[in-house]
Amino acid sequence: MGIIKVENIRVFAHHGCLNEETIIGSDYRVDLEVKCNLKTSAKSDKLSDTVDYVFLNKVVIEEMSIPSKLLETVAQRILNRFFNEDKLISKATVSVSKINPPIGGDVEMVTIKLTEKRKNWVYIG
Repeated sequence: MGIIKVENIRVFAHHGCLNEETIIGSDYRVDLEVKCNLKTSAKSDKLSDTVDYVFLNKVVIEEMSIPSKLLETVAQRILNRFFNEDKLISKATVSVSKINPPIGGDVEMVTIKLTEKRKNWVYIG
């Protein structure tokens, strides 16, 4: 088993419960960690034997472009795509952070973090 991390994916998106947030948009950070078998790819040196981090980044960019009220919703959509589209992923963790959230204080970011395992994973479409 191994871990692939893609960290500090920076995205401008339009998420939030306030109308202004969805109109104006703001900066976000997404961090990923996926567990998968890396022994095969370490021996074969073939991209098809591993989880492609270009794919991971693409899913994040696509799902972050769909406005949602809650960061939890966005993170769950990302996890759904990972498990539906890459059978090599056995566990995944997605953290979505809103930079400078409008919460009336000096707060650098707020973050939600979701983790799913394939054996317990059920798609809810």
